[in-house]
Amino acid sequence: MSKQFSDLGINEQLQQSLADLKISVPTDIQKKCIPVVLNQKEDLVALAKTGTGKTAAFGLPLLQLIDTENTAVQAVILAPTRELAQQIHANLLSFASHSPAISVAALCGGIPIKPQIERLQTATHVVVATPGRLVDLVKREAINIKNLKYLILDEADEMVSALKEDLDTIISGIPKSRRTLLFTATMPGTIKQLVQNYMSKHVIHIEADMSTLGHQGIDHQYVVVEPIEKLDVLLHFLTTKEGQRGIIFCKTKAAVNKLAKNLAINKFSSGAIHGSLSQGIRDRIMGQFREGHIDIMVATDLAARGIDVKEIAYVVNYHLPDTYDAYVHRSGRTARAGAKGLSLTILQKEEVAEIADFEKELGIVFKKFKKADVQSIEENNGLLWAKKIFKTKPNREVSEDFITKVRTIFHHLTKEELVDKIVANYLSQSGTLNTKPEEPKKK
Repeated sequence: MSKQFSDLGINEQLQQSLADLKISVPTDIQKKCIPVVLNQKEDLVALAKTGTGKTAAFGLPLLQLIDTENTAVQAVILAPTRELAQQIHANLLSFASHSPAISVAALCGGIPIKPQIERLQTATHVVVATPGRLVDLVKREAINIKNLKYLILDEADEMVSALKEDLDTIISGIPKSRRTLLFTATMPGTIKQLVQNYMSKHVIHIEADMSTLGHQGIDHQYVVVEPIEKLDVLLHFLTTKEGQRGIIFCKTKAAVNKLAKNLAINKFSSGAIHGSLSQGIRDRIMGQFREGHIDIMVATDLAARGIDVKEIAYVVNYHLPDTYDAYVHRSGRTARAGAKGLSLTILQKEEVAEIADFEKELGIVFKKFKKADVQSIEENNGLLWAKKIFKTKPNREVSEDFITKVRTIFHHLTKEELVDKIVANYLSQSGTLNTKPEEPKKK
């Protein structure tokens, strides 16, 4: 049993679930939030970076506060993306594995609504939802949130921009007497306005060790490239990280699709997610990434909010993010749960001046990443070409007669001779003949 969690007031059933999950030591945000949520009545604003254990900080005490005799929906947890909502739902189910009387439902957009309506016809205590789908279900009178006791806003800084209208609709339809718990990684002016408008005057503010915890273990680096070499530099970097998992961030869906296509052409183990993909496709790709079947995820900022994978070795900003907050969320995908990680930003010359602004605003230091030289990039492109050949499936529609004639041409060559000739042909075709550095001329 986890004595530390028992000291915070967590009951035996939840402690048993934590023991099953091999969670024994509370994080800073959990130590600060759990006693407040359990023992006080005030609204709560908690500021903590991604990867610090926020879900357990509100999830554990919330599950303990549920009245299982009351079959009404008592708590709604809102998340900005389907992936994050599903992640929270999965975490709550694992926390409640020894509390079978507690019923938790996930209500996300992008998947059929009918099964969710049917699910809500049975007793449901806690709902994890995306704002748009919850508004839809309320309008259909499939869910009653008029007796709600708890409203939790996770990653609230994302919801007050893109999802503000749905959020306003939900908040206007729930009791003013409810208790609101707001969790955010950043504190922009829009969040402060939301706190002022929708939360009680007596709000408890909690902050994890923001000065170190959010960036602890993250090595922030940048590399300056010409537009024409950007993809080649990235491909060289990814080759050096083969076998490790990473996320590459792009600004737009079109950029995600284009980069993902290039990675697929070059036979990298990769997938892509953005908001225009169906929920089924996103779930499948996320599952492959979590289970280690693919190593690289290409994503937009919003789609990546639900990626909670511990073993992410690196994050690449293929495009510089528009805001400081976005950089915090991107880099926070790596170095989770005490691990180390690299956050590499690929810049063009005119963007380098912005690095100082990011350093000043976020209190971090960027180091310059040593870009691969021309020869290394050319050799890497050659290796990627060879890998493409190796992974090419034989064309069974080619006539046997033609194959026989080709084999006759090559039949007297050894394997080594054939490889030498293929490489020479590749180098002549690609125009990269000088792969060895020139010998210094003797006087």
